[in-house]
Amino acid sequence: MSVLVVGSMAFDSIETPHGSADRVLGGSAAYFSLAAAFFAPVRIVGVVGRDFPEDHLTALSRSGVDLEGLQRAEGKTFFWHGRYHEDLNVRDTLEVQLNVLEDFVPHMPPGYEDTEYAFLGNMHPDAQLDVMSRLKRPRLVACDTMDHWIHENPGELRKVLERVETVVINDSEARMLSGHNNIVRAARAILKMGPRVVLIKRGEYGVFQFSDDATFVVPAYPLEEVLDPTGAGDSFAGAFMGCLASGAGTGDRALRRAIVYGNVTASFTVEDFGPRRLIALEREEIDERYRRFVELTRFHD
Repeated sequence: MSVLVVGSMAFDSIETPHGSADRVLGGSAAYFSLAAAFFAPVRIVGVVGRDFPEDHLTALSRSGVDLEGLQRAEGKTFFWHGRYHEDLNVRDTLEVQLNVLEDFVPHMPPGYEDTEYAFLGNMHPDAQLDVMSRLKRPRLVACDTMDHWIHENPGELRKVLERVETVVINDSEARMLSGHNNIVRAARAILKMGPRVVLIKRGEYGVFQFSDDATFVVPAYPLEEVLDPTGAGDSFAGAFMGCLASGAGTGDRALRRAIVYGNVTASFTVEDFGPRRLIALEREEIDERYRRFVELTRFHD
């Protein structure tokens, strides 16, 4: 089954203690699509400017991403410039240019409306609700959000959470959304808002999954060197959704397997700047690292 992602396409300029990269391919939809495409066909809805190069589109298309829903608008592509600290969990946003993303209204090609697995990337909750209203028979809809929407549009965001199956956010966003500092209490509070599953990304500390009757904790895959954590969370979400859409289903065992595949795929993303490692990656490398991860975390026969 195909996976639909609605989100941002961008140019990123990234600075870390290990180096820098200028105006590389970025945006939540780009990372999500490249990761999800290892597991299932991907349909993308987003917008780029006239300055967006063809080689980025070619890289996405060769990976198995359907670009029919990607709009090209007059103006410049969304731009983000960030700098990471020695502690790569901390970063400063130095510059943001919304450009064509400021007036973006998601356009769903007719064939996309039948998509059963959909991920609503970080955007205005009204736009997320609009996309959901256009899906004819969704099987699983997941969403992301950020501090801006949590503070500025809490009512609209609550409507989204009432309708989605899964929410994927980081630990600071979970605390903001719930009003609880304790991550377990935060997850329980978010579950009461509507979603069946809450996935909390904790960077180098891994991922927590909460539902009404289950909790699952996955550590991050151990790496000797992390060059750039940009896009790791979106890569996790892409591989997670792609794995489910590949036929695994949505039961507890399938969710856990998809979470581990998401975790493993994200571990490749951080090994290079931007999505370069994802573009060069082979599925066999993901499967091999998945097997090693299982061995690392297995504690009984």
